[in-house]
Amino acid sequence: MIALIVIVVILVLAAVWAVSCYNSFVMTRNRAEEAMSALEAHMKQRYDLIPNLVETVKGYAGHESRTLENVISARNRAMQAGAAGGAREEDILSGTLKSLFALSESYPDLKANAGFLDLQQKLAALEDDILNARKYYNAVVRTMNDKIAMFPSSIIASIFHFRKLSYIEIDEKEEAVPEVRF
Repeated sequence: MIALIVIVVILVLAAVWAVSCYNSFVMTRNRAEEAMSALEAHMKQRYDLIPNLVETVKGYAGHESRTLENVISARNRAMQAGAAGGAREEDILSGTLKSLFALSESYPDLKANAGFLDLQQKLAALEDDILNARKYYNAVVRTMNDKIAMFPSSIIASIFHFRKLSYIEIDEKEEAVPEVRF
């Protein structure tokens, strides 16, 4: 009789652990989806802000059309790629925005323009938000991947087909400060 009670208690504890572990995977996966959604929302705001910024710069630096065209082209490629699949395109977009701001340094009237300054501040804040959203997403991905790799939760992960998630990485060559020549 005692052996049966011990076996039942062990089975109940195993079942409670399995349910708890499964729920933890679901919760972490949902956090990753939420983090990706927030990142996409921030990037959408940036995509919407960029044309306004480019139009403002055009009024002051019309002959710098190549830089402006590169910014719009990078924006369009990043929008088409999306947040998860377009990390490289996002990095290229960030680089072209740096070129745009470097270009603005050559035009004192533009730097003093209230509309440009407001757009620049909004974009800088959005860049910070995007960076923080990437960090949060990567932290959630790390948590999920750790759970999938660690024993004994790896058993539940394999039974219910939880898969490792991909990090959002920044290409080192895209982090370089752009060179602007006139």
